Amino acid sequence: MPTVKESECVACGACADVCPQDAILIESVAVILQDSCVECGACVDECPACAIVD
Repeated sequence: MPTVKESECVACGACADVCPQDAILIESVAVILQDSCVECGACVDECPACAIVD
């Protein structure tokens, strides 16, 4: 399951834009909805701040 490193997330929304399941909300940081996430890794690959890790 991908995890957001909150101290590194800048809430740019790139991860939410690429998520095929719409499983990411952008608040003060990205929030991954674990019930919707299919662990495809698209958010990990897309994050420019490397704030999302597997």
